[in-house]
Parts: sequence; C-alpha cells; structure tokens
Amino acid sequence: MEDQEVSYPVYSPASVIGIFSNALKLNATVNLIYLKGRYAFGGGKSYGNYYYDHLFSESDHTSIGIRISSLLRSKVSNNEVYTLRGFIEKNIKNSSIELRFVVDEIIQQEEKSISEEELERYGLIQKKLETGSKDLETLIRDKMLKDETIRVANIYGNNAIVQKDFSEGLDVSSKYFHISEYTCNITSSTAIISKLKEVADLNYDIVALVRGGGDRQSMETFNDLSLSELFIAMQPITVTAIGHTVDETLLDKLADKRFHLPHDYGAGLHAIAEKLSHERSNSRALLIDEVKKDVTKQFSEQVETLEKQLKKKNEEFTEAQKTYKEQIENHNKTFSDQLKIRNEEFQKLQLASAKQLEDLQKNFQEQQKQRQAEMESYKKEIAVLHEKNIQSAINEKTASLQANLEILRQDNIRLNQEAQNNKTNYVKIITAFILALIIGFVLAKIL
Repeated sequence: MEDQEVSYPVYSPASVIGIFSNALKLNATVNLIYLKGRYAFGGGKSYGNYYYDHLFSESDHTSIGIRISSLLRSKVSNNEVYTLRGFIEKNIKNSSIELRFVVDEIIQQEEKSISEEELERYGLIQKKLETGSKDLETLIRDKMLKDETIRVANIYGNNAIVQKDFSEGLDVSSKYFHISEYTCNITSSTAIISKLKEVADLNYDIVALVRGGGDRQSMETFNDLSLSELFIAMQPITVTAIGHTVDETLLDKLADKRFHLPHDYGAGLHAIAEKLSHERSNSRALLIDEVKKDVTKQFSEQVETLEKQLKKKNEEFTEAQKTYKEQIENHNKTFSDQLKIRNEEFQKLQLASAKQLEDLQKNFQEQQKQRQAEMESYKKEIAVLHEKNIQSAINEKTASLQANLEILRQDNIRLNQEAQNNKTNYVKIITAFILALIIGFVLAKIL
C-alpha cells in the first residue's frame, strides 16, 4: 500500500498578518465611536496636515494614539479632558498591529475639577514662587570671577546615551565645569529621590535631571509630589532637561532653570560661560586703559618726588659720610689705646703665669720626694713587722712542739717503766721505739 501524500496550507508572513488584520473587524473599527480621556500633545510638528497625539484614561496612565487634523487640534488644550468622536484605524508594522483613534469631531470639553493632588502641586509652585529661583548665570559669574571650578552633578537614566549631546553643547566651556555623572532608573520617582539624596550632601553647585526622550507615560514620574518636595528643598541650583519640548512637568516648573534637551542644557551653560568670559575680557581691556593712564600720571609724579628725595638723600649721605669718617678715626684711636693697654696687661699676666707654674713644679717635686721617703719608711716598718710576725709564729710553733715532745718524753718514760715491769712484752717495746723514732723524725723536720 503506497503512502498517501499529506497536503497542508503554506502561508507567508505577510499573508498571516493580512489574515489577522482582516479578522479584526469589530463594530469599533467600522463604526464611529466616542472616546473620553485626557488629551496630551505629541510632537510639535504636523505630518500631512495631521498631528499625532495621545489620549490618556482618566483613572490611569493607559493611552491610545490620536490622529487629528490641524483645524480640530487648534481647538484642543493640552492636559484637558475631552469627549471625542471618531473611528479606530489599524497600523501594521511587521508582526505588530497598532491601534490609532482618528478624530472626526470634538464633542465636549469637561470642566476640569481640582483634585487634592493638584492642590498640593499648586502649593509647591506657590512655595517656589515665594522662595524664588536661584539664578544660574549669577552662580556661574561668581565662580568664574573667583577662578573657581563649577561643580555639576548630572543624573541620567541607566542606559542613557545623551551624555554626548550634553558634552557637544558644552563644547570648550567644559574647562569651567567639573561634571560628575550619576545614573539611576529615570522612570522611577523612588530611584530619582534616592539619587538626589545621595548627591545633596556632596556640595555640588548644580544638580540636573537629564533625559533624552521616552514615552509620555514615563513623564508622569516628574510630576510625583514626593520627588517635587525633595527637588524644591535642595540647596544647589536645580536644572531639568528631560527631552520633551511640549509638555511641562511639575519638576520643570519647580526647577531653577529648565532646558528642553540635553544638548540645549550643555549649550546653555556654554552660552553663559562665553558671555561672562567676553564681558570679563572687555571690562579687563577698559580697566587696563584706565590703569595705564593713572599709572602714567602717578609714575611722573613719583619720578619727580623721587628725584627730590634722591637729592635730599645725597646731601644727607654726604653729611653722614663726613660724620662716619670722624667717628671711624676716633674709634680707631680709642681702639689702638685700648689694644696697647691690653697687650701690657697680657704680658704681665704671662710673666705671673710662668712664675706660678714654676712654683707649682717645685712644690710638686718636693712632695714627690716626701712621698718616696714615706714609702721607704713604710716598707721598712712592714719588713720589721713581717719578721716579728714570722718569729712569733715560729716561737708559738716551737712551744707547741716542745709541749708535744714533753708529752712524748713522759710517755716514753712511762713506757720504759712499763717495759721494765714487763720485760717479756717485746711488742710494746718495739712499738714504743718505733713511735719514738717517728716523733724524733717529725721534730727534726720541723726544726
């Protein structure tokens, strides 16, 4: 049995998009409908006599694109609530289908009610008006006149690429500024608040929020009340350059200086620095001319005064030379007399010192002789004492030996008597004899 071929439809990407586009045929896409929401201007330019704006839901930040004719748009105010009549059109881009509302008629403009949040915003604006804005040009002027670098903190989005636009706008004036770059989630009010608190205590002169564009929904971040309260309380000059030229956020109103684009921000700083640089150069040239005139006049007067002073000083110097010469002569004469007296005194002192030295030598020799005689006398006395001590020791030893000898003699007599009494005891006799020999030998050695 042969395999049966499987057949299936094959579509191209364009055909798939066409099928789904034709399938989206709802009543809202083929009939006129009414939309109500807050109208927000888009770009400032028209394309084919049409403007492309946004309509936001009143309850949230969801929006839909608006295409409106130039005539109807002239009747619309930004950020007001309108009821519009029109139809939905589809715009297909690659694999996405974008819905856009085409305005046919403006039905009604809602009376704008003032909410509590808007009252708080108004209060912040009033507070800013009362405290006043710090002047950016005045700050830069003061710093440049003092030759101090202006410290700037620019806060960008995490993946921002507009730093180059700012640098190009600042151009050669960057030498007057020290730019520090910080990044955060620029669409999050919490992240911006955290970053502003971080830089608030770092003694910057200018703190700027810089953004190159983005969707309009993220612009609501810059209307946040907590962020605005912190922004208005900062000590440095506050600057905004958040990319949209049509919309003005609450931070734009509260900032000390607002620029539309990052390049405008850099160019604005450059323009102020260049202006002040030219003013300082011009004022310096005028000052130099005035100073030259004053210096020339003062120099002539000073030369005349110095000539008079020099003449007077020359006369005083001549008189001082004469007086000095007389003083030197008197001083030399006095010094010669004193030197002669000092020489005579020195010669007398030399003679007296020589005589004293001679006397000391004689006294020393006599003392030496006396000491030698005393030493000889001491030596003789010591020798006599030594002989006496030796003789005394010999006598003492002799007396001791004699006493021992007498004892031995008595013992010998006693032994002889005993020997006589015991003639047969030869051993005792021999022992006594030997003992007598030993004692005699010892006495002979001693004496």
